[in-house]
Amino acid sequence: MLKWTARHTQGLQKVLRWIGRKLAFLKIFNPFRYIKRIDWYIIKKFIGTYIFSILLIISISIVFDVNENLAKFSQYHAPLEAIVFDYYANFVPYFANLFSALFVFISVIFFTSKLAGNSEIIAMLATGMSFKRLLRPYMITCVLLAGLSYYLSAYVIPHGTVIRQNFETMYKNKHKNTSAENVQLQVGRGVIAYIQHYDNTMKKGYGFCLDKFENKKLVSHLTAMEVQYDTISDSKYHWKLTNWKIRRLKGLREHITSGAEKDSVIMMEPTDLVYSKGQQETFTSPELKDYISKQIDRGSGNVVQYQVEYHKRIASSFASFILTIIGASLSSRKRKGGMGMYLGIGLALSFTYIMMQTVSATFAINAYFPPMLAAWIPNIVFAVIAFVCYRHAPS
Repeated sequence: MLKWTARHTQGLQKVLRWIGRKLAFLKIFNPFRYIKRIDWYIIKKFIGTYIFSILLIISISIVFDVNENLAKFSQYHAPLEAIVFDYYANFVPYFANLFSALFVFISVIFFTSKLAGNSEIIAMLATGMSFKRLLRPYMITCVLLAGLSYYLSAYVIPHGTVIRQNFETMYKNKHKNTSAENVQLQVGRGVIAYIQHYDNTMKKGYGFCLDKFENKKLVSHLTAMEVQYDTISDSKYHWKLTNWKIRRLKGLREHITSGAEKDSVIMMEPTDLVYSKGQQETFTSPELKDYISKQIDRGSGNVVQYQVEYHKRIASSFASFILTIIGASLSSRKRKGGMGMYLGIGLALSFTYIMMQTVSATFAINAYFPPMLAAWIPNIVFAVIAFVCYRHAPS
């Protein structure tokens, strides 16, 4: 039986060996062939220290937050399930991702200083490994962490932020803007909408009018006592008009129609009418991009903070590479005194980076600074610092 099996599988073995020889060139596309044992060693150190630093700092943050808000939770009778799953389950990823660059920097400083203190980096460089080659596992880890950070900030965290903000409104007495007065916006080419008062809680507006222009001439004027957004419709932009009247103008003639109720499609949503603090953080990146494009077409000036948020998510992800190069360059030398000095420098640079992010965003919102440049200024400044540190790194 075994001889028969071996004889009839020889042909199959030859075919498989031939296919293997023909596909040998595909090995160059395998990323793991560039990762050696020393790279795995540094990657494990990097990721392990990063996770440890996140758990440590977030644990401390939760303790302080509980101590600060425990009285409010008791005062507004917040249920334990909501505190754990609605608030802290979304609090942790939000702040962990917000300070991800800080955690990356501290992690690099910490474990690289330890490697240098144990003369492990000296041994690596003594074998002929260049400092550029030494940075390979650092950069591979940064690709993973930066990709994870962007995915969380662009797609996952915005949904959790909505839940967390709703919890804060209910149980922390954080007032959320739910109404708007005298809102005027362009909802289409030559179509201007106006609402005297809008209540976002009920999704209802009062004193509504819609003007249509052709060749800078008014051709239609619609008014309604009330306008109600249809929240159960399968598609967007559906509104229900109450006590409506339409005046159509044709030269010197005027045609008037009216009615009690009317379903209409108007290219606006409740998010276009009411702005609340931090609203840009509740949009995913595709939603932010669509919202920015739509608001620019309407000529709205209330779009800068959304542009800053969109570009900041991308810039913050790239910060991991820059701060890692700085941290590895500073802490890869073996010096007397241990890692205390490097941790101090790392913390100072990290908080400087965060402060620059805040200041540049404020300039963009209040001083008409270009939003994209405002989001990338900290990276540009620290990229110069990284280049200088890299040039003076040990060889």
